[in-house]
Amino acid sequence: MQIGLEALAMDQKGYRRGSFQSSTSDEDMLEIAGASLDFSMAEDDPPLDREMGGFTSYNGGGMNGTSKMMDFLEEPLPGVGTYEDFNTIDWVREKSRDRDRHREITSRSKESTWALIHSVSDAFSGWLLMLFIGLLAGSLAGLIDISAHWMTDLKEGVCLAGFWFNHEHCCWKSNTTFTDRDKCPEWMSWSQLIIGHGEGAFAYILNYFMYVIWALLFSLLAVLLVKGFAPYACGSGIPEIKTILSGFIIRGYLGKWTLIIKTITLVLAVSSGLSLGKEGPLVHVACCCGNILCHLFTKYRKNEAKRREVLSAAAAAGVSVAFGAPIGGVLFSLEEVSYYFPLKTLWRSFFAALVAAFTLRSINPFGNSRLVLFYVEFHMPWHLLELVPFILLGIFGGLWGAFFIRSNIAWCRRRKTTKLGKYPVLEVFVVTAITAILAFPNEYTRMSTSELISELFNDCGILDSSKLCEYVNDFNSTKGDDLPDRAAGPGVYTAMWQLALALIMKVFITIFTFGMKVPSGLFIPSMAVGAIAGRLLGVAMEQLAFYHHDWIIFSGWCSQGADCITPGLYAMVGAAACLGGVTRMTVSLVVIMFELTGGLEYIVPLMAAAMTSKWVADAIGREGIYDAHIRLNGYPFLEAKEEFSHKTLAMDVMRPRRNDPPLTVITQDSMTVEDIETIINETTYSGYPVVVSRESQRLVGFVLRRDLIISIENARKKQDGIVSTSIIYFTDHSPPLPPSSPSMLKLRSILDLSPFTVTDQTPMEIVVDIFRKLGLRQCLVTHNGKLLGIITKKDVLKHIAQLANQDPDSILFN
Repeated sequence: MQIGLEALAMDQKGYRRGSFQSSTSDEDMLEIAGASLDFSMAEDDPPLDREMGGFTSYNGGGMNGTSKMMDFLEEPLPGVGTYEDFNTIDWVREKSRDRDRHREITSRSKESTWALIHSVSDAFSGWLLMLFIGLLAGSLAGLIDISAHWMTDLKEGVCLAGFWFNHEHCCWKSNTTFTDRDKCPEWMSWSQLIIGHGEGAFAYILNYFMYVIWALLFSLLAVLLVKGFAPYACGSGIPEIKTILSGFIIRGYLGKWTLIIKTITLVLAVSSGLSLGKEGPLVHVACCCGNILCHLFTKYRKNEAKRREVLSAAAAAGVSVAFGAPIGGVLFSLEEVSYYFPLKTLWRSFFAALVAAFTLRSINPFGNSRLVLFYVEFHMPWHLLELVPFILLGIFGGLWGAFFIRSNIAWCRRRKTTKLGKYPVLEVFVVTAITAILAFPNEYTRMSTSELISELFNDCGILDSSKLCEYVNDFNSTKGDDLPDRAAGPGVYTAMWQLALALIMKVFITIFTFGMKVPSGLFIPSMAVGAIAGRLLGVAMEQLAFYHHDWIIFSGWCSQGADCITPGLYAMVGAAACLGGVTRMTVSLVVIMFELTGGLEYIVPLMAAAMTSKWVADAIGREGIYDAHIRLNGYPFLEAKEEFSHKTLAMDVMRPRRNDPPLTVITQDSMTVEDIETIINETTYSGYPVVVSRESQRLVGFVLRRDLIISIENARKKQDGIVSTSIIYFTDHSPPLPPSSPSMLKLRSILDLSPFTVTDQTPMEIVVDIFRKLGLRQCLVTHNGKLLGIITKKDVLKHIAQLANQDPDSILFN
């Protein structure tokens, strides 16, 4: 019966613009959500309570007289049942609301053909939305890839055939030989363009100067756009998306302006040569697409829980286009970012990822019919003994991951707590200048990080002109396409020194880059660090096998003249190990890596490295980089993977504590409008328990502060006779009052009649489990049926932080 009453109350509450007409268009209306489609450009400012009520006017005359007043709020009010910025949604209420909506559509579908068509379109709308998200995410990813590739090459020169061609496209029609394919006459470096020749010290200095100037121009433009138009467009976005998917609301984070600015500034930031990637921010871009497209469909626009299912699928589409890995994208969404992931969402994520990957493949941004720049194919199988160096790479990845997380969090905390945070433009300028000045002399840091990874993954062939492939050739022993292990030439040794210097630079500069006020992903820099370490180890193993093939470890499987060791494979395993050490991904990481390389037979080395790096990194610190940033920012994220093992009770955590003032409650039928407005003005709580009377403290239900504000303001405007001394009642029937008393206000329909309650003796491990699995905002504590206190999600998080010897005041939001 109680559930039925709650369903009825929710049905009456509705969610948004019922039969009310907005004073502005639907587009201008504030969607108080983990997202917004707010076209007023003020989407990043939290809304004020007093602004919430003034949206609407009735379609018709006002309500007057006591008889009408009894039915006040039977019609849904705009804003009632929605949430304020930086608050958590009530998953139970949202799911209940969706079930009621679905039940109503199903029952109506039997009444008429039109209702049946509506029912079918409602069921199909989810798939249609996934199609739109896939198309939009794939198109934006293609645009970002093409633009970033062109602007990265712009730092070094320009194409005379057409300035819009990048270096590779410019030289496609040239008649140069294969080895000189990068030196076509159509492509001119800045020194050739300005002083007429590209040789000599002055030409080198000029090219150096132009490289640094372009890098500074791109990064400054990026940070100024972020600062001026969309502060939420900075960073990778994955920590915030994890928090939003857990039910938190960051209004404007997935809005229109964030999408536009993030797309533009992501191209600028990647092109500037900073040590960052576009893969993490592409997840944010895809989620922005998902959130904006949700507004086309009522069932997603009006229900926060349903919207989060769409965002989970959008995150999968984002990874799908970032790595060309649709299955890896679905697993990434499931393993890393999603909080609630039902089977239906799994299928829809798969479809969205498929459409996004297909769209990107149709655009073909790299001109190689592949979805990513660093697709490679290896031909040689690996040997069991090679698991030892693979595991060593896993250990390196875990150590680097733990070191990076600690260093980066320490730097970001310093940025937040000192004056450094007040000068984001200066910080970006300095870091870009240092990066560009150090990067240019070394060809492996001068090229874009994606190109570097592509080069490191590459298996040397006969026609390769890279320094990494300058071996001493003995073509007598060549069999088909496979080249035997050969002695390293001078080019390889030069490349090794340059790569070692590049490794040191990447390790340290990435610490200061991630977290700046520009879009910055961590996947590509992490993979670059691992790929460099892996390639260095791979070449060392190759030379060891060449010169000492008679050693016992090589004698069984590596004879002279055979192709035993593939250095590119070591680079791939190292990349997976370092990315795993930083993010703590396992299953999704391995799948992404084998989808990247098309090498199913290398799954075991990848699994060994990913698992080792996770174990090593977990032994040093339990948190991945995204969880660490969530904790640093004080978001109320309740980690589902962590176990709560302490023996505390609900009464130890609930408020009020022993010396605190008593719990603020509302009585069901004896408080006036003025009394309730006083409570609202004097407290900042998100909601209030409703009790029979202050003496009995018997619980009736729970009412949200925001619903109260909107309902009272609307009643004052729309109803005659509502004054400060009017009684507010939450019961079915009005309390007996003298005839001379003012009109009463019935607010039963905004009352949650089935709030979640536990007794004061409930173990906290059960309470924590309830909060995790049901996604509660708050839980009321009773003793023998009487209300004792309240536990909010923030209280639970503070309690967990306290028990882990962390600062409980670091949890900033409800």
